Amino acid sequence: MTHSDDSMQERLIVGLDVPTVREAEKAVRELDGVVSFYKIGYQLAFAGGLDFARELASGGTKIFLDMKLLDIDNTVAKGVENIVKMGMSMLTLHAYPKTMKAAVEAAKGSDLCLLGVTVLTSMDEQDVIDAGYEYDPHTLVLRRSEQALHAGMGGIVCSAEEAEAVRRIVGPDMAVVTPGIRPQGSDHGDQKRVVTPAQAIRNGSSHLVVGRPIVGAADRRAVAEAILDEMRSA
Repeated sequence: MTHSDDSMQERLIVGLDVPTVREAEKAVRELDGVVSFYKIGYQLAFAGGLDFARELASGGTKIFLDMKLLDIDNTVAKGVENIVKMGMSMLTLHAYPKTMKAAVEAAKGSDLCLLGVTVLTSMDEQDVIDAGYEYDPHTLVLRRSEQALHAGMGGIVCSAEEAEAVRRIVGPDMAVVTPGIRPQGSDHGDQKRVVTPAQAIRNGSSHLVVGRPIVGAADRRAVAEAILDEMRSA
């Protein structure tokens, strides 16, 4: 199966895992024309990255704000309302039923895609047990995916190992966003449940999040293009 370049470009999300806006700006300049979707998480967000996110979004670049919100319903709802005003494309929150329902209500009528975080890709079975859950990671991911579907969420964040099973639960229309992607031959870093870009696409992932393998590369553009080629080969 082959895909168009434009289709794949919108499905690759580059994580701007850098400490300053200046470094993020440099990465975006280097990737111009190859990448059109970026993720901003805690590190950059709390170093001026939220204003940078607004700036990029106002120019038509898609931004995935990775905040993993979790709080009382009203607090989450008020936060989501303001994130909608920022023009973000995606936002993460923990996949707890009440949290998701509050966020969905707050984002109603907007283009913001709300993503439920199931189990972090840095967690293995022992980590899940240590956190006090009675389920193994796979079962917990599937349970939270069902809850996200029923809450009216726009998508799920899960590892590519679970993407195929999640896709069967949520159907063809919800986003299945997969972090922990590592190109063939690259270092896994602190990720424990990782796959290659082509495997993730074959498993049903709609969007792939790649941070360090691209942002930490000497030639970011070449690595991003190679990953897109891997995705197209799926």
